[in-house]
Amino acid sequence: MALRDIMAQLGDDLASGFGLLSRLPLPQRVFSGARSVWVWPLVGAVIGAAAGLAAWAGTATGLPAGVTAAGVMAVTALLTGAMHEDGLADSADGLFGGWTPERRLEIMKDSRIGSYGMLALMITGLARWSALTALIAAPSAMAVLIAAGALSRAPMAVMMALMPNARQGGLSAGTGRPSLPRAALACALALTLALAALGLVALPLTLAALVPALAMARLAHARIGGQTGDILGATQHLSETAILIAASALLP
Repeated sequence: MALRDIMAQLGDDLASGFGLLSRLPLPQRVFSGARSVWVWPLVGAVIGAAAGLAAWAGTATGLPAGVTAAGVMAVTALLTGAMHEDGLADSADGLFGGWTPERRLEIMKDSRIGSYGMLALMITGLARWSALTALIAAPSAMAVLIAAGALSRAPMAVMMALMPNARQGGLSAGTGRPSLPRAALACALALTLALAALGLVALPLTLAALVPALAMARLAHARIGGQTGDILGATQHLSETAILIAASALLP
């Protein structure tokens, strides 16, 4: 393959990855689908950096840590279109609100939010806000947000590569199934970005991200027989929340 073709593919992957997981207005010629999963940790790192800038701005202007933490959460939700929060709410409603896999998938497809979804958003929102409030004034706040953004996107690529689609339609099925090497590349890039941001502290944070990801994979497999876009979004949100909690406990 000529260098020009390789560069064109890289450009398409970058545009596709950012177009799928963010609301950043990047031009996109060709949607490369699952081929772009290796870019996802980079998307997360950029979103984390923007959140870090919001944290710095809030601290620099003298805003209380709690208000600044709420602003950081707002920035990440705006930059992602709240797609991961939406996935968490739909997953909670479906996985715990139906008696059969078919009914659970039907509930997950419904855009209306139920009691399980509301509880999931409230609990994770409080956990994220508490962790961010503790981290805001720390010198490593920016680095933590970059690492959390990168590390929490890698499990989605692995789940897509290893788990079947639970339904024929939907965002995950439309994106396609990535190869294991591309999923592994996403993991390698996520870990590299996290290590560059935080050093060896990134290793326990990586373990923290794996716990909810593995739990979510087991639950989805048992309840609906595979993964969906909502399951992937919920996994990212829970993994990032776990990273922020671990960082608030480990870092000064």
